[in-house]
Amino acid sequence: MRVYNFSAGPAVLPEEVILDVQKNLFDYQGNGLSVMEMSHRSATYQKIIDDATAAMKRIMGLGDAYEVLFLHGGASTQFLNIAMNFCPADKVANYIDTGTWSTKAWKEAKKIGKKVHIAATSADKDFTYIPKTWELSENPAYLHITSNNTIRGTEWKIDPETPADVPLIADLSSNFLSKPQDFTKYDVMYGGAQKNIGPAGCAFVIIKKTMIDKIQPGLPTMIDYRTHIEKGSMFNTPPAFTIYVIGEVLKFIEANGGLVEMEKRNIEKANYLYNIFDNSDFYNGTVVPEDRSLMNIPFLLPTPELEKKFIAEATANNMIGLKGHRSVGGCRASVYNSQKIESAKALAEFMLEFEKNNK
Repeated sequence: MRVYNFSAGPAVLPEEVILDVQKNLFDYQGNGLSVMEMSHRSATYQKIIDDATAAMKRIMGLGDAYEVLFLHGGASTQFLNIAMNFCPADKVANYIDTGTWSTKAWKEAKKIGKKVHIAATSADKDFTYIPKTWELSENPAYLHITSNNTIRGTEWKIDPETPADVPLIADLSSNFLSKPQDFTKYDVMYGGAQKNIGPAGCAFVIIKKTMIDKIQPGLPTMIDYRTHIEKGSMFNTPPAFTIYVIGEVLKFIEANGGLVEMEKRNIEKANYLYNIFDNSDFYNGTVVPEDRSLMNIPFLLPTPELEKKFIAEATANNMIGLKGHRSVGGCRASVYNSQKIESAKALAEFMLEFEKNNK
C-alpha cells in the first residue's frame, strides 16, 4: 500500500507517471536501454528534452519569445545566477521578501557584492502575509519575488506590476503550474522541479529572449545563461533522467485538463484543510486567509507535545511528511498537483478524529 505523502519536496508524483516510468525503466520504448544509460547526445534523448520543452511552453502559453532551460543545481543555485546575470554593477537588485527562500535569494545577491534593495517585506508579522505594496529603488535592475513560500505557506494571488523597463523575475518553485497565470508578465522564471513537476535533481529556468542582451559580460561559463541557451541545456550532461520524468509529468498535466483543472483540484484539496482551521479552536492556521497557499498548508496544535503525537499517529495511519520545517516547527501538509483529492480528504478526516480524541 502506498502512503499518503504530504512532503514538501521531494514530493508526491502522479501514480500513472511512476508506473509508466517503471514500465520503461529497463528498456525505454524498445530502445534496449534505460534513459538512465542513454547518451544525452542521442536522437532518442533529444526528442525527450525537446518534447518536455514544447510541453512546458504549451502549458504556460508561451511561444518563441522565451527560452526554456533544464539545469543542475536547483533553485538555490539560481539565486546566485540571477544576480550575476542580470544585475550590473551600476544597478540595484530589488526583492520582495516573504520569508526563507526570498530571504536566501537577496542574501546571495548581497554576498557577491550586488547592491540590494528590499522593496517590501512581511517580516513585521513573521512572514504570515504577502505585501500588497512595494517601493522600488532608484535604478532597479529587476524586481524579484518568490511566488509561494513553501515553509511559511503564503502565496501570491496576483502577478505584480512593474514599470516597462524593470524586469519581473520569479522563483516559482513550489506553486509552478498549479493554476492559470499570465506567465508573459514575467521576464525570468525559475524553480526546482521536486515540488510540483518532477523528482529532485533539476532546475527549470525560463528566460524571455529580450533578457539575453541584458546578461552581463565575462561571467564564468557555467553561470552564464547564454552558455546553456546556445547549447539547448546540453553544454554539459544535463540531469537526463529527471528531465525525462518532468516530461512525463507535463504530459499528465495536459492530459488531465491543464492548469484550469489543476487549480480546481488544488482549491478542493486545500479547502478540506482550511475549512477545519476556520471552524476549530484546536488547529491554528498560521497565514492570513487571503494569502493562504494552495500548495503548502502549515498549522499549529495547542501544544508541541500534541503536535508530536499528531505526527506519530498520522504516520501510523500511512500519512507522512506532516512535520513542519525545522526552522518554524509545527505541522505542514503539502498538497501539490499530483496529490490526489482522496489524500486531502483522508487527512481532514484524521484531523477531525484526532481533535475529538485529544481536545
